[in-house]
Amino acid sequence: MWIEYDSLRVIWWGILGFLMTGFGVLGGIDLGCGMLLPFVTKTNNERKILLHSIKGTWESNQVWFITGGGVLFAAWPYVYSVVFSTMYFALFAVLVALILRPVGFDYRSKIDDSRWRSMWDKALFIGGFVPTLVFGVAIGNLMEGVNFAFDNFMVVQNKVSFFSLFSPFSLLCGVLAVAMLSTQGSTFLMMKTDGDIARRARKIAILLPFLTVALFAVGGYMVQNLFGYKLLARSGVDLYSNPMGKAVAYKAGAWLENYTIYPWMRILPISGFLSSLAVVTFALLKRPAFAFLFSSLTVISIMATFGLSMFPFIVPSKLDYHHSLTVWDSSSSYLSLLIMLGVMIIFMPIVLCFIGFANKVMFGKVTEADLKKHDKQSY
Repeated sequence: MWIEYDSLRVIWWGILGFLMTGFGVLGGIDLGCGMLLPFVTKTNNERKILLHSIKGTWESNQVWFITGGGVLFAAWPYVYSVVFSTMYFALFAVLVALILRPVGFDYRSKIDDSRWRSMWDKALFIGGFVPTLVFGVAIGNLMEGVNFAFDNFMVVQNKVSFFSLFSPFSLLCGVLAVAMLSTQGSTFLMMKTDGDIARRARKIAILLPFLTVALFAVGGYMVQNLFGYKLLARSGVDLYSNPMGKAVAYKAGAWLENYTIYPWMRILPISGFLSSLAVVTFALLKRPAFAFLFSSLTVISIMATFGLSMFPFIVPSKLDYHHSLTVWDSSSSYLSLLIMLGVMIIFMPIVLCFIGFANKVMFGKVTEADLKKHDKQSY
């Protein structure tokens, strides 16, 4: 083997993390703008300007989420089966909310009636808020452990109910995600709009990073006392995936041990705090491009902090600690990962070039004059 199986697994864990953070940064723009729609716009023209600011790129930004789901299915089948069976109702709510977004974009201006447009504006807000909240709650659940286990036939035994997903810690993670992506949307609107919309977005970009920092700090304090998971032993190196072939310890503060073993990882939470404060600084200085850059760095830093804290665990089991899914025992076969890596190496640069080209074409501010030029295509 020109590349070891375990090394290949780590590469695919990194690819999954890259796709999820990519969705957080670019998809977070669209979700954030949707959540801010009722707060930064007052008139129909202002709402049209906001929607046109993401018109050309919001669909391509969803590619990150769709590709991430595909990678989860193909590279991490155990993870896919557990997540989609234990969090089915939450993910169904996300699906419904995401369906509202394209429908809202296409239908809000089909009828010239304020009540009709208001209904679809609410749908667009829901389409931004619900997925963001649920994604944050899901991350909180992963850190606390999920109520699942495998039987002797490797069938998932699901003991999760919809309301059991909402604990104080998971709700804190959900609100943190809302604050973080709303900041992402506000800094984007500072760049893409002017006038009253940009002014209101700037106020939000000044205030919300403080909430992000506060929630991130409280979450870090809670993690110190939160019971986490530690891998004690596994069946062997470069063996086929068997989630039941390992020993796991369950103890308080386990999620912080990686920062002791690998001190360089501490740069991530520090970056999360500092980049959030940098957003405020550049928003006050009216430098929207830098504010957006550091908002994106905040998203990357906070998401990476969660991911590296849990490594090598992906979905810990609260019912049977030893059935937890890790990087080493929940992947597809060696040949599958190797073939898919070749495909990823070929097509990922193409996708990145397309996204870069789309953003270059749509570069610049959206004004009322643009709406008059393209009135028939206006949202």
